[in-house]
Amino acid sequence: MDTYVVALDQGTTSSRAILFDRKGQIVSRSQHPFRQIYPRPGWVEHDPMEIWNTEKRALMEAVDAAHIDPRCIAALGITNQRETTILWDRATGKPLYNAIVWQCRRTAALCDELKGRGLTQGVMEKTGLVIDAYFSGTKIRWLLDNVPGARERAERGELCAGTVDSWLIWNLTGGKVHVTDHSNASRTMLFNIHTLEWDKDLCELLEIPMSLLPDPRSNSEVYGTVAEGIPGLEALAGVPICGSAGDQQAALFGQGCFAPGQAKNTYGTGCFTLMNVGEEAVRSRSGLVTSVGWTVRGKTTYALEGSVFNAGSTIQWLRDELGLISSAPECDRLAESVPSSGGVYVIPAFTGLGAPYWDMYARGTIVGLTRGSGKAHIARAVLESIAFQVVDLVEAMNDDAPCPLTDLRVDGGASVSDILMQTQADLLQMRVDRPVQVETTAFGAAALAGLAVGVWKDLEELSALRRSQHVFAPVKDAGECRERVRQWRRAVARCRDWVEAD
Repeated sequence: MDTYVVALDQGTTSSRAILFDRKGQIVSRSQHPFRQIYPRPGWVEHDPMEIWNTEKRALMEAVDAAHIDPRCIAALGITNQRETTILWDRATGKPLYNAIVWQCRRTAALCDELKGRGLTQGVMEKTGLVIDAYFSGTKIRWLLDNVPGARERAERGELCAGTVDSWLIWNLTGGKVHVTDHSNASRTMLFNIHTLEWDKDLCELLEIPMSLLPDPRSNSEVYGTVAEGIPGLEALAGVPICGSAGDQQAALFGQGCFAPGQAKNTYGTGCFTLMNVGEEAVRSRSGLVTSVGWTVRGKTTYALEGSVFNAGSTIQWLRDELGLISSAPECDRLAESVPSSGGVYVIPAFTGLGAPYWDMYARGTIVGLTRGSGKAHIARAVLESIAFQVVDLVEAMNDDAPCPLTDLRVDGGASVSDILMQTQADLLQMRVDRPVQVETTAFGAAALAGLAVGVWKDLEELSALRRSQHVFAPVKDAGECRERVRQWRRAVARCRDWVEAD
């Protein structure tokens, strides 16, 4: 019989399941959006039960749509929105509060306090991260401090905390397994990326009982199996759950960036540029962070990473909040209807600025408007804002990395936009390589799971599955592009430090 691997791709705005064959080709897929909850400005939440139910439904539908014998599914892999944090009851599996999403800025004041105590250097040395509300540690602390009774119950060992990978594995195994993988753990601000263990001092610093935390495991091993009796998933009972990685590390793996110096950018809700830096963690001097890329077969690979908080979400904002477009493809058509943005710059700092600025108090700004500025200019400026933010990340990466990038592998929803990819190639003055298989995040999770059970034998076999669909080469004058980047940074300066801290 043919062999298949299913990946759960639990993202910021939707839950998806994709079934792959041994050639890495998609057999079937299903996707369901879920609510975005904004209790206050700068706060973002999800309903954990909605995450689980939409993911479960997507999994059921993808398997049904494939018209295969479920016994042919050799493995299940998971990839997930990282840093998003959930607190739940160990006995009942019920969440105590909504998931606090990676974009949420509610713990900015706590982060300022930690930085004010001179802890930045020590946190970076152990975790590879800057102190920022982006990461999970301060989110757990907020939940323990603000959910009635949570701290007392946590100290009695009655609760679990984890990122979305842990939440899904817990539910898929019927509450038998509480684990996380090294890549997700490395985004919590509680994990020592050198020893691959939870750091006792950091947990004490944030007053987080270590009994809450999942067991850190490698990215490609059997964690457990799908439990019997899960409604709708009965046919999958016994399928090994054996691959897990945060979405950006999964995309790096799925892009076949197995050699030091190879890099990718994912154009999703945010933008995330990662470079494989090999088996030694590289300390950033340019506002990037260092994470575990993956641990596979006893070998840990590290990655330099730059994170942009709002990329594809800016196109959604143009559609849903401003009503200037009715669909994402319309943004491309509008942008292509004008030769330039007419001097308009959009800085989508809706939830602050990520790398390399790390400004929790920046907010979204449009500059350069004139009476002649129309919605086509704004649409083009929105697309260009995504590309400009990636330029900031790549230039920082070139400053840090032992060898410069020569080309950039791309994926994610917005990578299908030819105008955006050509703009990116021009502004970077380097090749932008879009693969045939743009579902690299889901495939990365599938590949990690398949490696664990022998569907694929090694990285060389996986690397051979990747093929380029289009390589965009720069066509614009380098001097003109440098000037546009300079103007972009002038525009960014206008949005910095806008929110006045209490």
